[in-house]
Amino acid sequence: MVSNKKGYTIFLHTFMIILCILCLIPFILLIVVSLSSESSLLTEGYSFIPKEFSTAAYQYLFASPTIYRAYGYSLLVTAVGTLASVVITTLLAYPLAIRELPGRKFFNFAVFFTMLFSGGLVPSYMMWTQTFQIKNTVWAYIIPNLITNGFIVMIMRTYFETNIPKELLESGRIDGASEFKILLKVVLPISLPIIATIGLMSGMTYWNDWSNGLYYITDKKLYTVQVFLNNMLLNAQQLDKLSGSSLDMNALPSTAVRMAVAVAGALPLMCIYPFFQKYFIKGMTIGAVKG
Repeated sequence: MVSNKKGYTIFLHTFMIILCILCLIPFILLIVVSLSSESSLLTEGYSFIPKEFSTAAYQYLFASPTIYRAYGYSLLVTAVGTLASVVITTLLAYPLAIRELPGRKFFNFAVFFTMLFSGGLVPSYMMWTQTFQIKNTVWAYIIPNLITNGFIVMIMRTYFETNIPKELLESGRIDGASEFKILLKVVLPISLPIIATIGLMSGMTYWNDWSNGLYYITDKKLYTVQVFLNNMLLNAQQLDKLSGSSLDMNALPSTAVRMAVAVAGALPLMCIYPFFQKYFIKGMTIGAVKG
């Protein structure tokens, strides 16, 4: 019995190691290609070992002040958006977790409904640009993602329902504390795993978002890293069309540069994620079994 259990454990560990390696392979190839010369990529193709090592792509990328401004906007949008998203999600999820809340079923259904249906791109564009007038402002990156994700609201609500002892809430109410004070002093201190999880999910959404920039941003000075990357890819798609022209092809985005931009866009999250991993895993799994 012990031998079978040990063999099963070894099999699972081996399987997970292989799965992790398969997940890392694209990132490794991405980094290797970004550190290869353009001439070697054209003649030899992609490989996991640089045929000709070169940092020209990164030199080209960071020689432009646009990338630094894009990083600044990405950091600003991610920080403000994540903080606002966590606050609003918490303030919405906590009342939904209280069974005595009048109209609780209706409000839960209203949040759940947004996960299944939306007004569509055209009505959303008209609403944000004509009514709220967020076009070509930093708010175009923050607000649309701030109030449209019912999934994370449901995750936090379930966490509050299954992992916050009702005795603590009743004790606070007996002592005369308001619901807001109970949330602030009792619930939040023991909800760090789910807060970190929601914060990481929201942060990844804001950092990786490029669609809002595509829809609502035409001013290049307001580009974030992901919008900058998307425009680089769109420009690269024109290489074949321009190949027969008299334009200087060296001035246009190349394969190595595109890969370098992708690395530059993903690297910050890759560096931050290990510090939040334990909270992320705990927050996602702790509500699976009711305590």
